[in-house]
Amino acid sequence: MLGEEFSIERRGTDGDFARQAALLKELDGKVDAIGLGGIDLYLYARDKRYTVRDAKKLVKDVHTTPVVDGSGLKNTLEREVVRYLIEDMKLPLAGKTVLMTSAVDRFGMAEALYSAGCNILFGDLIYGLKIPIMIRSMKSFEILARSLLPIVTKMPFQMLYPTGSKQEKEPEEKYTKYYREADIIAGDFLFVRKYMPRDMAGKWIITNTVTAADVEDLASRGVELLVTTTPELDGRSFGTNVMEATIIALTGKKPEEMTDSDYLDVLRKVDFKPRVEWMNGKGKTTSPQV
Repeated sequence: MLGEEFSIERRGTDGDFARQAALLKELDGKVDAIGLGGIDLYLYARDKRYTVRDAKKLVKDVHTTPVVDGSGLKNTLEREVVRYLIEDMKLPLAGKTVLMTSAVDRFGMAEALYSAGCNILFGDLIYGLKIPIMIRSMKSFEILARSLLPIVTKMPFQMLYPTGSKQEKEPEEKYTKYYREADIIAGDFLFVRKYMPRDMAGKWIITNTVTAADVEDLASRGVELLVTTTPELDGRSFGTNVMEATIIALTGKKPEEMTDSDYLDVLRKVDFKPRVEWMNGKGKTTSPQV
């Protein structure tokens, strides 16, 4: 990328936090950047950032190598993806109903879709806390997020997000009425998939990490359009944590030194575009590569 050779490795610990902490400590100072996957360091409500306690514990012994969770890039990249879909792809987003599975970990995407004229269903209580209440306004979401995030970020992370083998569970068909109501389902793919019904005919999905098997499954359910905020690399779309770590290593800057302009500058230099794939014979497939 931009003349630099990269070695990117994905190392999992099957949801074992102790092993993960030990691995991170071992890697400190030996690699140029670490992208923390499967857990968020930070959750957001507009300009307010909340640190996830379990994630902070994981990285407490990492002192030299920069550690990122993708949130720095998400805020820039995912807003840029919405702009790209509207201005470059000419997709009519205004007026569409979006089921946003969790906005606290993708606030940039949620706000960009809201600004584009979409009607947002905020599923944070359902997908994150298993409370069967859908939030239907940005104002209500922000009030609730600011009230709950100081508490939620101190909860065990396994209660908020599937870890280890739980990530491989088949979708449990629940809350089908919200999938039916929505034109677009957006957010982390594990959440998008969590309650996904068999019939997804005509739906658009805007997400992050998918494998070739995921794409095949979505097509079998009738999904019309798949957008991943990161490009396809060797048959899969990697998480923003991986891409943010790559950019941090490329620039040589510390994460706290990076601005939105810095991220956008690198994205434009590498001609970084989202993966846009029409399925089931609809439209034209565009799957850019880096």
